[in-house]
Amino acid sequence: MKWKMFPLAQKEHLSQYPSDIPPLLAQLLFNRGIKDPAMAELFLVADSRLENDPNTLPDIRKAVARIKKAIADGEKIAVYGDFDADGVTSTAVLVQGLGQMGGKVIPYIPHRVDEGHGLNIPALEKLQDQGVSLIVTVDCGITGNKEAVRARELGIDLIITDHHEVVGDVPDALAIVDPKLSDSKYPYRELAGVGVAYKFLQALFEEAGMKGQTDKYLDLVALGTVADLVPLVEENRYLVNRGLQILNEADRPGIMAMLDCSGRDSGYIDADTISFVLAPRLNAAGRLDHASISYDLLMADSMEEAHRLADRLEERNIERQRLTSQFFALAEEKLSPNNPDIPLLFVDDKEFHAGVNGVVAGKLTEKYYRPAMVLEVGDEESNGSARSIPEFNLVRALTECADLLTQYGGHARAAGFLAPNTNVKALRIRLMEIAGRELSGMDLQPTINIDAEVSLASIGDETYRMIKMLEPCGQTNAAPIFMSNGVRVIESRNVGTDGEHLKLRLGDRGVVWDAIGFGLVHLNGDSAPLIDIVYNLKLNRWRGKESLQLEILDFAPSK
Repeated sequence: MKWKMFPLAQKEHLSQYPSDIPPLLAQLLFNRGIKDPAMAELFLVADSRLENDPNTLPDIRKAVARIKKAIADGEKIAVYGDFDADGVTSTAVLVQGLGQMGGKVIPYIPHRVDEGHGLNIPALEKLQDQGVSLIVTVDCGITGNKEAVRARELGIDLIITDHHEVVGDVPDALAIVDPKLSDSKYPYRELAGVGVAYKFLQALFEEAGMKGQTDKYLDLVALGTVADLVPLVEENRYLVNRGLQILNEADRPGIMAMLDCSGRDSGYIDADTISFVLAPRLNAAGRLDHASISYDLLMADSMEEAHRLADRLEERNIERQRLTSQFFALAEEKLSPNNPDIPLLFVDDKEFHAGVNGVVAGKLTEKYYRPAMVLEVGDEESNGSARSIPEFNLVRALTECADLLTQYGGHARAAGFLAPNTNVKALRIRLMEIAGRELSGMDLQPTINIDAEVSLASIGDETYRMIKMLEPCGQTNAAPIFMSNGVRVIESRNVGTDGEHLKLRLGDRGVVWDAIGFGLVHLNGDSAPLIDIVYNLKLNRWRGKESLQLEILDFAPSK
């Protein structure tokens, strides 16, 4: 693993920051692209000044007018979502919001295995049979060209709200609200699906004279935004920051029940809690069953109902973990022994499970630092999920293979696709060629970007206070990573169910720190009396007590 230090900002530049921003915090801001000291306060406060006008979204006025008419005429509206955490939260936001406006609204979330991603024609026909005359998609639809044509034939008006990249022709829908459209004038492209749904709701509420009443839905916006791994900068930073405040102040039964099931206390939800506790559980339903469990949980009115659904979700999450381990092992078996030398990992088998393919692909990418594609081979088609590294754009690569695919879509680093089985071999060959071309000459290994070198003895509560000012941390605004050299190893032992983690006590000039290295047991034999470490500074809560500890990301014998 490579260690790469951010360049030091010039002292003259750091001196321009306000006096209440210490040099270390100024350097952390500089590393995150806040190179104009005048912008530092806005980044740190992360308030509503970061919001953009929803009325600058593409087709927003047309979409608002159609919703307004549907509500006035008592039409039945369907909100058509996706089955991941972003899609489920998007659906909940719009169903609740339209209901608050007096709309007759129902949710529709497709089944991952039986229906696949995005719009599908049988679902449209089913909704027409139920009397639906207007469908609003959330977190999907931008690739639904055939489905848009069928909706028109059925007499259904279609409003697409999405945040995925536009591939190919734009569907012939009544309105398309997507900040990534080529003619979009919206200032920020990187909203999650739930962010687009929320901005649409803002425009609707403003039109209805209800401006300012959308804030209560920001708990769901924070959930979906963090879960979908979009950048936590600019407008997303405000949406998540305010959403976390509401998550910790409010008492949505579904969230409370998930926290209870995971053994977490309410009132301490941060972006990490969403990433590692709430999002995996919300995603588990759509991976192994039907995402309606997650949707019903978020919409639950009582703690009794919420606990019943949260227990079901917990069972699915445990099963998801088991299947991920099983199929990750199968994927590694199928890889060539020379996989570190090939530019892209591509595995296919009838045994793979479409619900966990993406998780398995992500684990392959994390371990081998290569784009990875995992395909479940069906009777006639293969269902694939892909994850990538920053150096390789999946959507661009899949677009080059469009003639071999039935369907595809997603983001630069996470995508899904369908391919006829007869095309899988050709698809593998072409993707290998594309990856070989795009990644040629690159040193492909994971890199830890280090914010600053500090002495271990010098950090403490004040350092942690600076870190808290940078939250919420996530994509594009990573939690600060520090390096300390010449640290003394006082104690080292293996911990965890399988002894896979490393527990350390480290010393520096009379100061002793507790440290944990998740999954770093393989480095234990290489430890020396003095080591150089790279780490995050975290707050550890255990049995009602709080203490700072180091989360070690990597270490090496000291030079």
